[in-house]
Amino acid sequence: MYKFNPILKTMVWGTESWVLSGVPGNESTIAEGPEAGKKITDIWPGQFPLLIKFIDAHKDLSIQVHPNDELAAARHNCKGKTEMWYVIGASEGAHLLSGLKEKIDPEKYVELVESDQIVSVLANYDVKPGDVFFLPAGRIHAIGGGCYIAEIQQTSDITYRIYDYGRMGLDGKPRQLHTQEAKDAIDYTVYEDYRTHYVAKPNTNVEVVKCPFFTTSVLELDQPFKEKVESEFLIVMCLEGSCRIGGTTLEAGQAGLLMHEDLEVEPCGKVKLMTTHC
Repeated sequence: MYKFNPILKTMVWGTESWVLSGVPGNESTIAEGPEAGKKITDIWPGQFPLLIKFIDAHKDLSIQVHPNDELAAARHNCKGKTEMWYVIGASEGAHLLSGLKEKIDPEKYVELVESDQIVSVLANYDVKPGDVFFLPAGRIHAIGGGCYIAEIQQTSDITYRIYDYGRMGLDGKPRQLHTQEAKDAIDYTVYEDYRTHYVAKPNTNVEVVKCPFFTTSVLELDQPFKEKVESEFLIVMCLEGSCRIGGTTLEAGQAGLLMHEDLEVEPCGKVKLMTTHC
């Protein structure tokens, strides 16, 4: 299993740790073993398809949306951004925004942004550890302060910032908004519930999200676990506790990459993992 050096990013709202990235200019490097120092591009042909992060939000993130593949290709010559969140930790009162709770059209959207009322039409969720939210490209969303989240997404760094509470950036200047770009990227469909529901089972790989871009499962272990890997690769994120996989120790806040090998986990006590593949 490959383990990579985290790429740490300080944001106006908190911090991000990119634990596996093929984003140009932010390619992960192998942390240990005979290939230490090599980049993900040295072991994977082309661009690695997923970006894996741990997000520690001390304050509310901006309200934002991401374009789909078609729009991102036309505007930015890159992939779009479908993603998902797993809530690892949440302080008292922590919440997040996901999706529209009432029907609006593009013109109403612009009006709400310009009048500082866009939050009023968004679905607001109080969150707790274990909550999962799937965020297809086009869904308006925002992580709230007090959330510690594992994020899986397509390899893309295209974000349209819709609203930022009038906040200044780290440079002391207002952060750029993308009101018009987002107008054409938003999916205006209203759904009854935006939370992803699942039931965790001890020592069982429980699938929580399956979409064209990735399939993700949650794995809570207190005993050794083996599973055949049919995909080209499997990413293992450690959410709680620690374990040994193929002679490599994986601790909370870290991720490993298996390529052409099966999953064999030796938990150190109890461990909670999330696995994902394309």
